Amino acid sequence: MLTDTPGLHHVTGIVGDGQAAIDFYAGVLGLDLSALTVNFEDVLQHHLYFGDERGSPGTVYTCFPDPHADPGRIGTPQVASVAFAVPDGSLEYWRARLESFDVAVEGPSERFGEQALEFRDPSGTRLELVAASDGDGREAAEPTDESSRLEATIPDAASIRELHGVSLLSANPYATAGTLETLGFDAVGEEGDRVRYRASGSRATVVDVLARDAPFGREGPGTIHHVAVRVPDEEQLHEWRELFADRNHDVSRVKDRHLFHSLYVREPGGILFELATETDGVAVEDSPSEPSLYLPEWFEPDRELIESQLPELTGPKPEPNGSDSNNR
Repeated sequence: MLTDTPGLHHVTGIVGDGQAAIDFYAGVLGLDLSALTVNFEDVLQHHLYFGDERGSPGTVYTCFPDPHADPGRIGTPQVASVAFAVPDGSLEYWRARLESFDVAVEGPSERFGEQALEFRDPSGTRLELVAASDGDGREAAEPTDESSRLEATIPDAASIRELHGVSLLSANPYATAGTLETLGFDAVGEEGDRVRYRASGSRATVVDVLARDAPFGREGPGTIHHVAVRVPDEEQLHEWRELFADRNHDVSRVKDRHLFHSLYVREPGGILFELATETDGVAVEDSPSEPSLYLPEWFEPDRELIESQLPELTGPKPEPNGSDSNNR
């Protein structure tokens, strides 16, 4: 029997330079580099995982670096922006920190009673920091091990807790709303052209559907590839696949991603959703300040070839005022 998703599992974006992404997400934002691996669909492309110290589902943001691709264009049908949850009272700290790295910051703006700062990563991906408690008024979980954080200069009272949610530019907002409701999200509010849907879990529960005119997007650095929601186990993935296939949705087979199992569905509004299984976390790095390439066992025989074709990446080296954290 299918169960409602408790919320987001991860969000995956496309960036240009992988090292700039590590410097920004780990060095500037203070997320842990949970895993440095490869794109399982293209082993000659890195896949970077950022999150809390365990890489817990609901905290994870991942990137595909593609340094040779043309810049993307945010539009329909795409994820318009990704929001991270930070503690109440920390937005002024974050404004000062981001501006020290020459990151342009807008806000704070208010929606649904929450304050948010808006900015972009080095590739132009739209990001937000939202000062908010989670869905049922419960505060976001505290990090369990402060010593494991890569960026010790970020005080615990300000550090990113988890994903807050995403905003979607759908080609058919009503169809996308129907998919969200099928997955277990409920409509909880409307402000202007923004309708908020929320899952029932305790973290990473928000999806906003934007009913606005927008040009068609173009996939590439600076855009979001997909958003993933949590499901309990692989058995349910097969049930979800059958349901979406019966509705004539474009749905993949169930895939072994080594760190979890998943499937992908392109819903009628054009948004690519992934359904991914719950785990204790995706973190594989014992020493995240000195990352090494992690490969599942079926790629190990080709490690030498794979490593020879990938750019070398190191731990974060943020430098305020004139670093790679500039918006470009």
